Amino acid sequence: MLQKIIYFSLWIGFITYAFFLAPPNQPDTFELIKNLSTGQWQGINPLVIALFNIMGIWPLIYSAVVFIDGRVQKIPAWPFASVSFVVGAFALLPYLALREPNKQFVGQKNAFLKLLDSRVTGVFLTVATVILVAYGLRAGDWENFVQQWHTSRFIHVMSLDFCFLSLLFPSLLGDDMARRSWINPLLFWVIALIPLFGPLIYLCVRPPLPEVRVEKISSQQKPVSN
Repeated sequence: MLQKIIYFSLWIGFITYAFFLAPPNQPDTFELIKNLSTGQWQGINPLVIALFNIMGIWPLIYSAVVFIDGRVQKIPAWPFASVSFVVGAFALLPYLALREPNKQFVGQKNAFLKLLDSRVTGVFLTVATVILVAYGLRAGDWENFVQQWHTSRFIHVMSLDFCFLSLLFPSLLGDDMARRSWINPLLFWVIALIPLFGPLIYLCVRPPLPEVRVEKISSQQKPVSN
């Protein structure tokens, strides 16, 4: 119950800060978002370009865990995971508050879950992220980025959203490792303490999710008659 209160409090606090305390919106915010979304990047700070695209990778990282976790939850995971592609942690915080801890996976993986569970997906996301980070660090203008962080609500909130997504991933990591019978406290903390690349490395190296047939579980739980 305490965790639910914490997640809901973070959610309400983040919303309140984003709309009432963050720097104001700039007149060209919509134009900036449109250009970032359509690849018209001329004149845009490469750090902003890299961050914007990484914020599209984060929901894919979470999807590789959330859709599997949602299989055993009372609430469906797909609405939260889908909306997170647009609003990031604003959509995932309510899911984290409503979900229940679960260390088992029941049933068979469909094609979509197999894709999310594949190490190839993790490798692809890692390579894309390395390219974006290298591009931003090499060509970006930090002084300009800091100035925009102080004056633009879009840049400011997007940066905080990145931090939230980095901090929240461990809340799903423990159960996902347990579902794979991969109990390694040291590895958990290594992944949890490395922002962005920790979760990406995890997706690349985690064991495949074992499939358990419902019939098998039912037979195991059925009492033995004397």
